Amino acid sequence: MRKIVILLAFAFCQTTQAQQCAFEKSNGLESATYFEAIDWYKNLDRKYTEVFVQEMGMTDAGYPLHLVLISADGKFDAVQWHKQNKVVILINNGIHPGEPDGIDASMLLARDIATKKISLPKNVALAFIPVYNIGGCLNRGRTSRANQNGPLEYGFRGNAQNLDLNRDFTKCDSKDAKAFAQLFHLLDPDILIDNHVSDGADYQHTMTLLTTQYDKLGSKLGQFLKENFEPQLYAGMVEKKWDMIPYVNFETASPAKGMEMFYDPPRYSSGYAALFQTIGFVPETHMLKAFKDRVLSTFAFMQTVIEKSAIKANELIAAREEEKKMAKNNIRFPLMWTVDTSKNKLITFKGYEQAFKPSDATGLQRMYYDRTKPFTQQVKFLNVFNPSNFIVAPKAYIIPQGWSSVVDLLKLNNVAMQQFNADTTIEVEGYKIEDYKSYPRPYEKHHKNTSVKTYSSTQKIKFLKGDYIIYLNQRANRYLLEMLEPTGDDSFFCLEFF
Repeated sequence: MRKIVILLAFAFCQTTQAQQCAFEKSNGLESATYFEAIDWYKNLDRKYTEVFVQEMGMTDAGYPLHLVLISADGKFDAVQWHKQNKVVILINNGIHPGEPDGIDASMLLARDIATKKISLPKNVALAFIPVYNIGGCLNRGRTSRANQNGPLEYGFRGNAQNLDLNRDFTKCDSKDAKAFAQLFHLLDPDILIDNHVSDGADYQHTMTLLTTQYDKLGSKLGQFLKENFEPQLYAGMVEKKWDMIPYVNFETASPAKGMEMFYDPPRYSSGYAALFQTIGFVPETHMLKAFKDRVLSTFAFMQTVIEKSAIKANELIAAREEEKKMAKNNIRFPLMWTVDTSKNKLITFKGYEQAFKPSDATGLQRMYYDRTKPFTQQVKFLNVFNPSNFIVAPKAYIIPQGWSSVVDLLKLNNVAMQQFNADTTIEVEGYKIEDYKSYPRPYEKHHKNTSVKTYSSTQKIKFLKGDYIIYLNQRANRYLLEMLEPTGDDSFFCLEFF
């Protein structure tokens, strides 16, 4: 009997230790490594029927992307999730591994759900990417995020190709981005959370939030997000004692001048998600706040999204379904938005006064934020954008079969297309590039083109057997216009794909 008791006690200690992460063991001073995070989730998978870990596509680092699925009923078919009217939330971590808060916060959240410390609503299903940028996470150090307040070690921003993966969602130069697209379309998430850590201006808030620019989501879903769902998130964070504010992007300028909502072209995670009627949130904790507080506030934000999604599930799903239908049937799309400086709302900003002192490095005067002088004031937040560069959607696009890099990316993003069975001559409207400018230096493996001017003409063109015709009667219409119209922000022409 004594041996049995000792063995049971030993097993219990082993389980408890396995459920602790580096963050907890070090009192919030260390972040989980890549291998610790993956082993952590695999351990949860072995112990709890609500957790399932699977491998997805390969990354540039030579390791597969992992996907962790959590569902209260222990079923993990995303198609069935949607049929059951569950809100599907995809949480991405470690896109910039020097910003590791989400990696540890997600581990804690997954554990607390699996152990029933937190209840996962039956109408919500979760998917976690434990570490997206595996190459950057393996490249650990202590100096690439100067002045960041913990953890002691963290990963590097660039991936194994030294690409910034948060600029790669549409151009897909990395294997990582291709694997992400595969799992994104597998899940078809209603909400994407992409966890980050910010720098720049100092202020009292630990958590800031970048939200998908409302207008890109369409009238129904955008209005639901702006007027209904997002305010609920801010209220929920206040209840949890984390006073959240929109992403602060005025850097060193005075907040009295106000701040603009972040504009997110398709290259970014939230901009990419919007192309497929998915709400995107980019939580940005502040690097000067203690790592422990940053992790806990990220945990609180994800928990709040889960709670509010459960309450608003029917409205969210209905609004998104409406936008999917409209994307298939709309004939006129804007490709550009500019902030409307005549419209704003007031938000409460809690900052620190600016002051000046001699730099230790140069002896010259430098600006700093004086934490002994906090202030609270109302500032203008410009969150209305005016659409422009409207494009009337054609009946179809035709792509030569030789443009395989473009064709492959369209297929990766679930674009339906057909190939001509024989040589075919069709009267079409064709673009010619009249003028453009290119970046003088490479931008993420490309010399990006801007200020594109085109003119069009009607002409008869002979297309060859095997060329692709893509009809615009599908959900991916918005993606197709953004990518194939040369004047789009991140079109394939702007990124030199053709």
